[in-house]
Amino acid sequence: MLHGKKILLGVTGGIAAYKSAFLVRLLKKAGADVRVVMTPSATEFITPLTLATLSENAVTSDFTEDKDAGVWNNHVEYGLWPDLMLVAPTTANSIGHMVSGESNNFLLTVFLSARCPVFIAPAMDLDMYLHAAVRSNLETLSERGVHIIDAEHGELASGLVGQGRMAEPEHIVDALNAFFLANAPLRGKKAVVTAGPTYEAIDPVRFIGNHSSGKMGFELAKKLRANGADVTVIAGPSNVSLADKSIRRIDVVSAEDMLNACTAAFADADIFVMSAAVADYRPKHIAQKKIKKKDDELIIELERTTDILKTLGDSKKEHQLLVGFALETDNELDNAKGKLKRKNLDLIVLNSLNNEGAGFAFDTNQVTLIDRNDNISNFELKSKTDVAADVVEKIIALC
Repeated sequence: MLHGKKILLGVTGGIAAYKSAFLVRLLKKAGADVRVVMTPSATEFITPLTLATLSENAVTSDFTEDKDAGVWNNHVEYGLWPDLMLVAPTTANSIGHMVSGESNNFLLTVFLSARCPVFIAPAMDLDMYLHAAVRSNLETLSERGVHIIDAEHGELASGLVGQGRMAEPEHIVDALNAFFLANAPLRGKKAVVTAGPTYEAIDPVRFIGNHSSGKMGFELAKKLRANGADVTVIAGPSNVSLADKSIRRIDVVSAEDMLNACTAAFADADIFVMSAAVADYRPKHIAQKKIKKKDDELIIELERTTDILKTLGDSKKEHQLLVGFALETDNELDNAKGKLKRKNLDLIVLNSLNNEGAGFAFDTNQVTLIDRNDNISNFELKSKTDVAADVVEKIIALC
């Protein structure tokens, strides 16, 4: 659930600050984009260089970047950037400042500016953690909507044993995952995405194929998963890999393989996105041995493959959402609208090969979305990651 999420990590000045390095690594491993803000005292426990290296982003700990040049850090931008702000460790001192609304360092100013959900992971000695003032402050923050990740029981820096140590980084990541899952709009939905080309064999060596890379389909799968869906990708031959191991992948080769995998998966799917470039034709007869080169022409007789999208559309249930793609070179809008109606789709994604930077192999795409109610949305050229976000946002609206 953290894949692609923007996490702003605040680090305050306590001995548990050393754990922030492990926390950043876990967040990055989960696919999050991480930025770090530190209080000045936190830099005495762990260096900004360490956290900048691990997060792959510059670390901020002051209001000014360059006092002589007048370059300053904009706390409002930091407050608007993240999907979630996490302060770990959070000292008793910082908790008190948060409650009183003080902004005597850059981190606290960002806290007051944050529009996203905020989590804090308290860390202090056991008597401090149990003190009535600290308990009251934590209750106040909770009432204001701040999420508290309770301190854990164990050995403390003072040598005492009790509750007060910062939650282990793994437990913090689990809490963030649970939060995003619980609030995900597609939670409980099963989504299937097809991606890539199909290869139709001519002989054991040669095939008919196309230039589809599968990038668009894989980006859609990641965005659907990031919004809580249980995702399966049915992929034709593609070099694109999936870092998110929670996404199931089924590899196929031919249009017939794709048909069999799609029909098997469709019955249980709530959302089905057919972005694969499936061959319309295949050789009628496949040579069992390599065809030897001759001086005369080689004629290969072709036959139609089964129209997978229409097959699915004909059996679509009322609760199912079926999305198709249309790659066109002329009469784009009319052809896409016709395809949407003929194949009983809920949404069609139109891309034109006439648009520079769109289509196969590129990392960008330019699309028009047409839904079942004939609503049309045009988008400019974007990265395929951003296009996937637009498509999934529309899917959420239709659901």
